[in-house]
Amino acid sequence: MVYIYKKPVGNKIYYYLRASERKNGRILSKDIAYLGSTIEEVKSNLDRLTKFKNQVRKSYKKIHSFLESNHFLQKAQRLKLKQDHFLKDKTDEIEACRLHYREVFSKLDALTKKETFKTYVIEFAYNTASIEGNTINLEEARDLLNEGITPKGKTLREVYDLQNTEKVFFELLDAHNGKLTHELIIDIHDRLLENIDERKGYRTTNVRVIRSNFEASPGIYVKTDIDLLLKWYKEHKDKIHPLILAIIFHHKFEKIHPFMDGNGRTGRMIMNYILLKNNLPPAIIHKKRREDYLEAMREADPSDIWKLDEKKYTDLINYGIDEFLDTYWSIFL
Repeated sequence: MVYIYKKPVGNKIYYYLRASERKNGRILSKDIAYLGSTIEEVKSNLDRLTKFKNQVRKSYKKIHSFLESNHFLQKAQRLKLKQDHFLKDKTDEIEACRLHYREVFSKLDALTKKETFKTYVIEFAYNTASIEGNTINLEEARDLLNEGITPKGKTLREVYDLQNTEKVFFELLDAHNGKLTHELIIDIHDRLLENIDERKGYRTTNVRVIRSNFEASPGIYVKTDIDLLLKWYKEHKDKIHPLILAIIFHHKFEKIHPFMDGNGRTGRMIMNYILLKNNLPPAIIHKKRREDYLEAMREADPSDIWKLDEKKYTDLINYGIDEFLDTYWSIFL
């Protein structure tokens, strides 16, 4: 396997084509070609390479992702943006995603964009459902949502789980009203749990959240606490970066736990709704990092619903940024 290696020396960066292979249980790597000190030189030299052409072709997706992400990172760095208080040293990386999303992805033809969002929503539906215990794997999710092939040995609840997620996502993607209200929250939840759970609207009874550092809002205070959360959202939506807004809103929503079932799926959908309505691409919380996700959420649990206690959100923000970046450069190129 070959990939591009970025080597900083002083204030300059040099790029190499590096090969790696596993031998006797160890991974051995070596530089096989110097590619230059700018992304433009790297692209030009890669096109002229003949000796490693086949290896480069096999690793095209990884190399293309590297080139695009670094090209737009350099564009972001040239803007000399002030470091965001919450994004810190990730400010330019997040801006690189926003620039690519606005300047490249948004200018694609409608069908290509729809196909890309279809690829995204399959991955999103699989991961968000799997986090909650759905046993449909990614290949089965692709067959179900692309071909309508129902996986064998799975419950109807699991099937509806993925189908509902796809339907709701595309409805929100096409929605033009960016207001976040009680009605929208309840509607998202109800449609996500269609044919799964008949209990509609906010809960009025108490629930216990397993493996948490908090007690969910008492049933009689759920609407009041969502009121507080929506007030917090309104007060902060023009003050903090939309990605930070979405991540923190998601946690505070889960802490209230306003529904009897489906809180995680609803919260992750609303998180993406906030991103989309702020002209940012959606993200995926991946099942493979489920424990990291839950631990970061637990670290933030002591924070009050109506406060922005940044110290308690440090781990969750870092986690959310990593997932956002990973999602974008792996899907939206």
